[in-house]
Amino acid sequence: MPATLTYPGVYIEEIPSGVHTITGVATSIAAFVGYTRCGLDNRAKRILSFADFERAFGGLAADSELSYAVQQFFTNGGTTAYVVRVPKDGAKAATVTVQDKVSAGADVLQITALSTGINGNNLYVDVDYDAAPNTDPKAFNLTITDPISGTVETFDKVTMDKTKSNFVEAVVNDDDNGSKLISVKAIGATPNRPAQTGTVGGDMALDSDGKPTGIANTKNLSIKITSDQPTTAPTITSVSVPFLAKNDPVPTSVLGVCRLLERKINGAIQAAIPTASVSCIPTDSGKGIRVVANIPNATDAVVTFAAGTPVNANNGDADAALKLSTGAANASHYWLGTTRNIKAVSAHAQGGDGTTLPTSTQLIGEPSKFTGIYALDKVDLFNILCIPDGTRSDPSNPTQLDSNVDPNAIFSAAVAYCKPRRAFVLIDAPPNVKDVDTATDWKSSGLKVRDENAAAYFPRLRLPDPLNNMQLRTFAPCGVIAGVYARTDATRGVWKAPAGTEAGLAGVQGMVYKLTDAENGVLNPLGLNCLRIFPLYGAVSWGARTLVGADAEASERKYISVQRMALFLEETLYRNTKWVVFQLNDEPLWSQIRLNIGAFMQDLFRQGAFQGKTPQEAYFVKCDSETTTQSDIDHGIVNILVGFAPLKPAEFVIIKIQQIAGQLAT
Repeated sequence: MPATLTYPGVYIEEIPSGVHTITGVATSIAAFVGYTRCGLDNRAKRILSFADFERAFGGLAADSELSYAVQQFFTNGGTTAYVVRVPKDGAKAATVTVQDKVSAGADVLQITALSTGINGNNLYVDVDYDAAPNTDPKAFNLTITDPISGTVETFDKVTMDKTKSNFVEAVVNDDDNGSKLISVKAIGATPNRPAQTGTVGGDMALDSDGKPTGIANTKNLSIKITSDQPTTAPTITSVSVPFLAKNDPVPTSVLGVCRLLERKINGAIQAAIPTASVSCIPTDSGKGIRVVANIPNATDAVVTFAAGTPVNANNGDADAALKLSTGAANASHYWLGTTRNIKAVSAHAQGGDGTTLPTSTQLIGEPSKFTGIYALDKVDLFNILCIPDGTRSDPSNPTQLDSNVDPNAIFSAAVAYCKPRRAFVLIDAPPNVKDVDTATDWKSSGLKVRDENAAAYFPRLRLPDPLNNMQLRTFAPCGVIAGVYARTDATRGVWKAPAGTEAGLAGVQGMVYKLTDAENGVLNPLGLNCLRIFPLYGAVSWGARTLVGADAEASERKYISVQRMALFLEETLYRNTKWVVFQLNDEPLWSQIRLNIGAFMQDLFRQGAFQGKTPQEAYFVKCDSETTTQSDIDHGIVNILVGFAPLKPAEFVIIKIQQIAGQLAT
């Protein structure tokens, strides 16, 4: 009712309908945990294609089971995945310690690559003071570049002042908005800002309009560019450049001086090194020039300017006029990981890949540190977990399990982690499980995990290896199967079993063991899903049971499709009924709950997600005084009961044939 009724007439008021539309959650977002060649350690990164994986994690690597599994996931129909990189045991991160002065400076900033391994040695960092606040003498700009991936990150106007919100550690190390390449640590109680990269000249003389003065007669420029690797890369020891030739216009701004200087120097050095380049940028004061050189095949270069000899009394020294020869000559970049001694750097530590692939402990990780599978705590939603390293083979004996991994420990932890998150775990048969007898023993007694939120597959698959001239290589099936799950969900729905002739295994050219129908009949009653090769159909998934799907267990969650459908409903209703919290707990609320959940279930019924000819046979939603008693109301509880009749796969198709007797004469 309107707040006040003051005049006779008609009043209009909008009344809330109580409709809260429920949208089903995604069902086939896969998460992969294991070793990759590069990438951020123990951070879950979302990827939407294998090209994304190549950019973020370096693509396929011969010793990375995960890299192949991700490729197979997208090949078989996957669309979205999260990848958690677990580094090798003993891996080290590249670091560099930067000083506040080019010569005899104090250590002020330690920079560390977030990705352990040798790839961190390729990162480089630039520091400049351009447009830094004059009110903060410790402010600077930080730019981080990964030349391999082409990633460039810039953090403008950060400071070494620990009392300010833009303190460099707070900005760069922020989990959400900080760097994805490095972390930083300020050194000392009140550190100065790090020295600028590049050679920084002094302030030129400018008139009241900002026009450089005293350079009209500057003719010669003497430069020296020295590589920090003189034995392996070109070095320009001395070049004389005519700064102002006869027809050159005299620059009327500092930027104009920069552009002319850039052309002159590049023209001179590129005659000796065609791919070398120099950039000239106005300094933060607007009166000087910062010069940065890049020489191919050299990790870094230093540019210095020397006082030249005038051609005659009327030709001044360009170095002196441009205030370059008096400038601070620093390295072009601060490189992480290199052991060379460059300017304004006191120490380096090279990144190292480590010696052995991640162990069970590292794959499982620590909850308090968000490592291993617990890095997925920062992911909002995933549905399928794959750990191909959990059953990886021994590098020296591909038919045996790597002694550094314990599948039971890994998958037990994975199932326990996924249970409250309503996610499903795919379990691969170890490499030593290679025939029906060993598969029977493994599923019956070797595999200690028993849960409806997981499924096991046998045998391992044979696919071409792009890194080995497309020769066949044996892989764990989890990546392929996760892709089949995603494809089936997209085309038929999560209520359809991801098995059958439609569940083709793209790219699979063989299996370590070819099952017969009779052998399949031995493993299927144990709840071990078989992968088969049939004429015409090729390689297919030919099993749809959870880990509790053995006939002897008689579980109501026997089938993968039934369990994943239940998980889908649970997650969807959990996320879409939060609006109920703190509402008035009485019949009006209960009727709204029945209305909204009922509408969602009816949509699923129309899509064929449930058994039954009518909605009454297919599902029910109950929320009333019977489910929520007065005692529940007093305790702030509202109980909602949702039931559904799941569709179960036609696992055994029985065809009865009867011979019709001939017509009998009467």
